[in-house]
Amino acid sequence: MGIVSRSGTLTYEAVAQTTASGLGQSSCIGIGGDPINGTDFIDALDLFLGDDQTEAIVMIGEIGGSAEEEAAAFYAAHPNKKPIAGFIAGQTAPPGRRMEPCQGDCSGQQRLMDKISAIQQAGFVMADSPAMLGEAVQRHWLISESQCPGISRRQGRTGNGQRTDVKGK
Repeated sequence: MGIVSRSGTLTYEAVAQTTASGLGQSSCIGIGGDPINGTDFIDALDLFLGDDQTEAIVMIGEIGGSAEEEAAAFYAAHPNKKPIAGFIAGQTAPPGRRMEPCQGDCSGQQRLMDKISAIQQAGFVMADSPAMLGEAVQRHWLISESQCPGISRRQGRTGNGQRTDVKGK
């Protein structure tokens, strides 16, 4: 499982959720939400999609900016597909209020819905909360296997790197 997140705290939550789901992690990349950053979502997705040890991906974005939609478009156009789940943090931010994670306009509920819709259309299974990230990845695995048998070995890694069977729901 490759995890990439703009939120440091939610990176820890994603690790906890994927570990509890028996999925484990191959790599975790915290890219932060600063306006000037080095590694971005596209860099991380490109690494994960090319890594044989990464069998699925979690991407955690935030309500401001367009980086999440750009990453979703990159994933949709990429020839290699892996089960991928996402979550957008800050969905309960009060309208019209300037929030720290926002790199742009955070005030529009329609803008948030458009962002989530674009990510879903690219093939992501979206989690309703950070606590549902492990379950969202498992749902995507089941969808992927029903559409393309053999897309995944349906095995994960524990926190210490040992392989473990994943129980589907």
